[in-house]
Amino acid sequence: MTEALVLDADAVLWSAERTALAGRHLLLLLHGYGADEHDLYPLRAYLPDDFVVASLAAPLVPPWPAPGRSWYPIDGLDGRDPSHVTRAAQAVLEWVDAHAGGAASVGLLGFSQGGAVSLQAMRLDAERFAYAVNLSGYATPGELPGDAALAERRPAVFWGRGTNDDVIPGFLVAHTTQWLPEHVELSGRVYQGLTHSVSEVELADVRGFLEKQLEELRSDSAG
Repeated sequence: MTEALVLDADAVLWSAERTALAGRHLLLLLHGYGADEHDLYPLRAYLPDDFVVASLAAPLVPPWPAPGRSWYPIDGLDGRDPSHVTRAAQAVLEWVDAHAGGAASVGLLGFSQGGAVSLQAMRLDAERFAYAVNLSGYATPGELPGDAALAERRPAVFWGRGTNDDVIPGFLVAHTTQWLPEHVELSGRVYQGLTHSVSEVELADVRGFLEKQLEELRSDSAG
């Protein structure tokens, strides 16, 4: 049996003291391949102030000479194996169980690998996460037991990608284009000329998406 992954709780960057999490909306940041918990953390300046932001560190070290961390391997015979994405997503769920108690809601914002893991985590537990932002990522092929529950709940997902992104294989983009509308309430945009990266225009769209999610969460709470 493959050993379970465990996220390093000491490597998480928090925008507020964890003691201030109770009753507040938590947004998890999941970086891409070869980055670490510091990579997406500066994005909090572009996000609504209402969130407590926690930037997680992926559990694996990619093969030398790649820097940083990775959520799952992309090289070798088992590169992009869906089971590895699921294993990483399960580690995120276990981290949430251990460290996000008391949060009014938990959302996900992932880039590239982090985007794929974010969607996979929602598929594992459709009730756990309020929404997800998938930047330059994709939906992992294959079926999971929780897909039917996800399609019934249809949480909000923002998917942003660039026309000049040459990192994510075309077949994964095509799969995601078909899969997402069947399982979630999809919004997003394809950004002309954008490579495998994030632009300020995209971040403005993300902020608008997150503000809408906050409004709906508050409305549900008040109702």
